[in-house]
Amino acid sequence: MDIEVLGGLSVRMNGVSITPTAPKPRRVLALLALHAGQVVPVTALIEELWGAAPPRSARTTLQTYILQLRELIAEALAHGDDERCTAKDVLATLPGGYRLEAGGGALDFREFERRAAAGYRAMDAEDHAGASRRLSDALSLWTGAALADVQPGVRLGTEVKRLEEARLCALDQRIEADLHLGRHRELLSELTVLVSLHPTHESLQGQFMLALYRSGRRGEALDVYQRLRTTLVSELGLEPAASLVRLQRSILMASASASASASASAGASAGAGAGARPAHPASAGRQLAQVR
Repeated sequence: MDIEVLGGLSVRMNGVSITPTAPKPRRVLALLALHAGQVVPVTALIEELWGAAPPRSARTTLQTYILQLRELIAEALAHGDDERCTAKDVLATLPGGYRLEAGGGALDFREFERRAAAGYRAMDAEDHAGASRRLSDALSLWTGAALADVQPGVRLGTEVKRLEEARLCALDQRIEADLHLGRHRELLSELTVLVSLHPTHESLQGQFMLALYRSGRRGEALDVYQRLRTTLVSELGLEPAASLVRLQRSILMASASASASASASAGASAGAGAGARPAHPASAGRQLAQVR
């Protein structure tokens, strides 16, 4: 069984889809798929479908949805070679709940976790090229928002948030690796979108500031900090993290240093002639490069 949740929901056996079209059976399958190989309690499935106030017929209706899923599984099994395997083997009834057996199939969310973990290990080892490659590989499994075509209840809503947070963490670390590799200009368009989508995500905002600064856009980098601070104070009553305050101060110091160097260079040129070379602007930002 192949399961995909990093985008639309897709569950296939023997190349045949067993994903129902009706909203509530889809939610049942999605919750079972996210816990493939584990027992999902009946109470959890009922809460997912009806929240805290289920109807008296909730268990009977749930059993109907399980039966519908087994019918789809049986159709898919008919396309395979294992005549001993039944739909009840694949979607098993166990004390207190149900378990979906994925067998040796591909589960995109677990593969994402495996690849992302390899990327994090590379980051810890300061192998930034390897980390960028492995984390990009992990993120390539995503085709859209998690369970984009499923209407989530309480349980699935929590799972979707968990998956999206894992995606954002991997993205954050991949960008961090790319910054270490000097890819600041290439990151600007991506970060422009991300900071708009996540206006209070301090790590992304800091990465955007750094990418802008290293691209020679110091004023815009400082504007990012001011917008972030205004948003944090007005919406959350919080000041930016200490690391961002240090980053802003370093940019200000580098800007002041660059201005002083330019003035000194202009004075030297006036006294010594046109052959004098101005200070390299990168030298003013060496302290900044050590902030992160």
